Amino acid sequence: TLFRSNLSNSKIKLIRSLRQKKFRQETGLFAVEGTKLVEEALHSSFEVESVYRKEDIGEHTMQRISSMSSPSPILALVRQKNLSLSDIPLQKGRLYLALDGLRDPGNLGTIIRIAEWFGVSAVFCSHDTVELYNPKTVQATMGALFRLSVVYCNLSDLFSKAGSLDVPVWGTFLDGTPVTSDKQALKEMGRGSVIVLGNESEGISDPVSKLIGRKNHILIPSFRTDGAPKDSQRFQGSESLNVATACAAILSLVRATGSV
Repeated sequence: TLFRSNLSNSKIKLIRSLRQKKFRQETGLFAVEGTKLVEEALHSSFEVESVYRKEDIGEHTMQRISSMSSPSPILALVRQKNLSLSDIPLQKGRLYLALDGLRDPGNLGTIIRIAEWFGVSAVFCSHDTVELYNPKTVQATMGALFRLSVVYCNLSDLFSKAGSLDVPVWGTFLDGTPVTSDKQALKEMGRGSVIVLGNESEGISDPVSKLIGRKNHILIPSFRTDGAPKDSQRFQGSESLNVATACAAILSLVRATGSV
């Protein structure tokens, strides 16, 4: 059975070590906490190694292995999946996200959750994007990581593969064309594309931006209180949207326009 009623000190030490990336990478395991997340893991294609319930192991032991301030009633050890670009067959008519250098685990987890909501087929991450199995990322996905493919790869390889299949690549830039003024672009994106989102403070990196055609630079415009768009050249930095919020706005527009 997956459900264990006791833990050795060495197992407790192992579980606690998984709070650090080094040991997650060495063991190929990650911890999942919370009733909903553990249920999602058990019903997914991920391999669940063991499950520990507070009622079986006791509250004190659960406090020792939990990374949460208020220990959840259940924790599972799950084996990681490390997908590669070759594992995902890009298809025309499908929507994909590419994330370039994201640093915040909460943003990554929220984007994965948003992507699943809007029917994104896979999320591709640059190698310098924060780790998928970071505990904060796992929690923020609310179980979506168990249903949506997430791949770490060189984005240049992804774009080459997309180009060979005639799947267009679009990028979010502060100097891009406002998506609300270009319904045709939204329809094109909705017919199948890769949409790139960049680092929280610096946006899409220069090497990646050079691979995205200038006509495929897009922007979510900011508005004045009278409803008129602001001049995109006059707002920068702190007035840019949070990357997860931008993701939700773009995917909502793409799906709404694509269905008209």
